[in-house]
Amino acid sequence: MKYHLAQPSFFLKITRPLLPASGFLMTIFFIAGLYTSLVTSPPDYLQGDGMRIMYVHVPASWMALFVYGFLALMSFFSLVWRHPLAEVLAISAAPIGALFTALSLITGSLWGKPMWGTYWVWDARLTSVLILLFLYGGYWALYKSYTRPDQGLRAASILALVGVINLPIIKGSVEWWNTLHQPASLTKLSGPSIHVSMLTPLLLMAGAYFFYFLTVLILRACKELKTRKLMILESMK
Repeated sequence: MKYHLAQPSFFLKITRPLLPASGFLMTIFFIAGLYTSLVTSPPDYLQGDGMRIMYVHVPASWMALFVYGFLALMSFFSLVWRHPLAEVLAISAAPIGALFTALSLITGSLWGKPMWGTYWVWDARLTSVLILLFLYGGYWALYKSYTRPDQGLRAASILALVGVINLPIIKGSVEWWNTLHQPASLTKLSGPSIHVSMLTPLLLMAGAYFFYFLTVLILRACKELKTRKLMILESMK
């Protein structure tokens, strides 16, 4: 059964006013986040100004996990109910999630060099995030490798669901294994151990990344839906 809220026509209708609002909020959050990150936030007492890369790295890591969860959920809907909108949203989200994951790895390496003395170590956190990037790449490769898009999408969706097991591994890797990566300081049960002067820009940048994801997702999904519509019209001629 296809539900009204899952119809592409409904998606296009609600995203017309949502897109400019999302783009506006993305801009505001980026301006506020960058200003507080670079100007008002104090340097760390140990790491100095080099710590400021945290405001790019940490939200990118959060979004890499969030987008993969979204991708897996849409893949589940696509496999079980064959919703065309879920298919489009999954396809549209995958490259954005790969971008966040790559940004997390690159900024983490740049941060690790002065802190650890090396750009890369094969510890549990870094390795599991690298696997996440491979999962994003594998999803896209499978989707594009089949001559029939429906077969490619099915194979990619199965991979996305299997890859969900990597998300709790990434989250728990610091606590489960001996690793150079620092433990969580924001999501502890006892409360965040990060000062509000650093927490504020971190959350602002996270908001900026989220609205970037939403904005680009809408743009990519609308383009994909229009492409599919044109293909249908061409086949009817």
